[in-house]
Amino acid sequence: MAHLGPCATDGEASNCWILGASASGFAPWAAAFAARMREFGWVEGRTITIEYRWSEGRPERYAEIAAEFVRLNVDVILTVGSAVPIVRQATTVIPIVFAVAIDPVGSGLVASLAKPGGNATGLSIQANELAGKRLEFLREAIPQLYRLAILFNADNTQPVLEMGEAQAEARRLRLEIAPLAIRGADDIGPAFQDLKLPSINSSWPTARKSSRLH
Repeated sequence: MAHLGPCATDGEASNCWILGASASGFAPWAAAFAARMREFGWVEGRTITIEYRWSEGRPERYAEIAAEFVRLNVDVILTVGSAVPIVRQATTVIPIVFAVAIDPVGSGLVASLAKPGGNATGLSIQANELAGKRLEFLREAIPQLYRLAILFNADNTQPVLEMGEAQAEARRLRLEIAPLAIRGADDIGPAFQDLKLPSINSSWPTARKSSRLH
């Protein structure tokens, strides 16, 4: 998540802004983000202050961080799509910008891509719309494919929607889907043990950071 708010220099308001960033698994992007901001004239320590808040792989911290930003009366909150529903519980007034979302319309983050409505907007990677096409490519690459394991975060709406699209396309291609639900780090090991089953001849992690972090 991130927030923007006016800085103060020697007790007086200035043209500096505060940007606080927090997410889970996006720390490696922080340097690139700061560099791109500099290209637009937002120089850390001069025209902008960046404060990072990492959820450290614990989505339950989103509520805590969102509440902190609301107490600070920030101007903008920058976060990831999966955190938006939680942030909205903390505020429906402060603008929310999500850096990435799998399906912001299908998961209810925005009313539409053209007119988001509400206080949230951001970028969509259109994972749901591309799920079927990726499955087609996988079938072309592995003609003998008949049973596909899909790893997904069962506690997050967006990867669940993506898996639903993949299942629909799988039925058309006459493929069998073996869903492997992941709700935490403890589920990773058993899921990979299931991938060793001889009946599974390919796997697919949904576009959700929990599967990339581990």
